Order: sequence, then C-alpha cells, then structure tokens
Amino acid sequence: MQFIGTRIDTIMTDYLKPIESNWQPTDFLPDSTKPTFFDEVRDLREQAAALPYDYIAVLIGDTITEEALPTYESWLMDVDGIDQTDQKGWSRWVRAWTAEENRHGDLLNKFLYLSGRVDMRAMETSTQYLIADGFDIQTGRDPYRNFVYTSFQELATNISHRRTATLAKQAGNNLLSQMCGVIAADEMRHAKAYKSFVQEILELDPTGMMLAFEDMMRKKIVMPAHFLRESGFKIGETYSHFSDAAQRLGVYTVHDYIAIMQSLLKDWKIDAVTGLSDEAQKARDYLMALPARLARVAERTKTPELAYEFSWIA
Repeated sequence: MQFIGTRIDTIMTDYLKPIESNWQPTDFLPDSTKPTFFDEVRDLREQAAALPYDYIAVLIGDTITEEALPTYESWLMDVDGIDQTDQKGWSRWVRAWTAEENRHGDLLNKFLYLSGRVDMRAMETSTQYLIADGFDIQTGRDPYRNFVYTSFQELATNISHRRTATLAKQAGNNLLSQMCGVIAADEMRHAKAYKSFVQEILELDPTGMMLAFEDMMRKKIVMPAHFLRESGFKIGETYSHFSDAAQRLGVYTVHDYIAIMQSLLKDWKIDAVTGLSDEAQKARDYLMALPARLARVAERTKTPELAYEFSWIA
C-alpha cells in the first residue's frame, strides 16, 4: 500500500473533486427556505407519479445500497497494512472517497421522501438491516482482492445510475435524470482510481495481482447489497427481487457483468502482462476465456416477470 502514500496528492487531484466546488444534494432539491418550495415539491411529486413500479423499486434499492456507506468505509479501513491514523496514505483516500459517496444516499433519500411513492419507514428499516448485517464480498483483508472488487463494483454502480438517469429522462423527469447522472459521474471517477491501483500493482507484482483477479472472478463479484432484506425477512431474501427488477428494466443485467469483465481485461492489458509464474499464466488463461463462458450462460438466463410486491412502495 506504500505506493498509494507516495502518490496520494496526485490520486486525490485526479480522481476526487474539491469539496468547496463539488455538488451537494441541495443543489438539486427544492429549497425549503424559498416561498416556491411547496410548488417545487408539488412538481416533483407529479413527475415521480409517472415513474414505473420497477423503476421505483430499483431506485429504492440503489438508495439503500448507497446509504450502507458505514459498512463500506469500515471494510476499506480494515485492509491489511493500513494505519488509520495516517493522514497521507490509504486512510486519507478512504475518508475522502467516503465523503463523496455520502452525498449519493442523501440526495436519493430526500428525493424519495418528497416523491410520495415510498413507505419511508419500510425503506429505512431495510437500510438499518443492511448496515447491521454487513456483507461478505469474499475479499478478506487482502488489498489486491479489494481493488479488483472496487474496480468492478464502481463500474457496476456507474452503469446502474447512468441507466436510471436515461430512463428518468425518457419519462420526462429531467430533475431525477440530473441527480442520477451526477452520481454516475462520481462512480466513474472512483472506478478509474481503483483501476489505476490495480494497474500499478500489476507492474509491481504481476503474479500476485493476476492470482487475486482470478480468485475474485471465480468467486463472482457480488453486489454490496446482496444481504438486502425487508422487515420480517431473512438476510438476503429481498436482493433477488431487487435484482430481477433491475434486469427487467435493463438497469443492470448479466450482460453488463460480462461487459465490465471485458473492459477490465482490456484496460489492464491482461493479455500482455509479463513476468508471470506458471500458476499465474493459467490464471490469465482462465480470465481471458471467462467472458465467452459467461455469455453462453447468459443466453440461457431468463428474467422473471413482475410478481413481487415490495414493502417499500406506497
């Protein structure tokens, strides 16, 4: 992790925005200090009323995922070799990353509250459960595996928020489209940061990084909300319904999973990495063949029809 400490100023400048000039949730929401507040809320509610059921379900699931941020920060701070008192290295990045991510849940939560489409108590209960239950993304405390996961996951959230932005615009909801769009832009910047960490490790320890990449893809990348549940349900029982809604909408699908895998192979130039052990060479062979294998499985995958009622939706 020493390489991050030596480059932290560059990393912070390249992949994060200055706090004073960055967007904040109130930039997009009705201003409660103005006499036009109630008119703006009425307009927001009228536009939200036209959003499809699956769309609201996915937006709620995305919001809960974003609001489980305490889990993600504590996990990233527990990576091997981290000194949480260090103000110059990895811990500085994690705190700054957390500060940017924290706005996402705040913005979406306030929108949903004002929309009138959501049973907020049911949603808030799911959020508390998700934080309390934690998650198991199978990275352990290994930084290599964590960087593979975050690279993949930030790209996945970029796709999800970008698609919800497009669908909102198609529904005539330009405000919500802008909200999802700025969140998607944040996720892409963060993805570029984590991808750059992996790229540097591939140069320093190609065998170790290749084996970590293979291990994570054999396990499969699970989403951070994979323990999602509603009140009265067991851990993870709601996640499959949330995932089905995202598949039906085309917000995030198995084909997107494959596309992310292909993009990482290309961006990290996996086919051209040198200095690999025999074991790592076999790992690379597995990784290069994986997208085609997943594509064959995807051809046989069917998305369930709408048949589930979320407690979150009023």
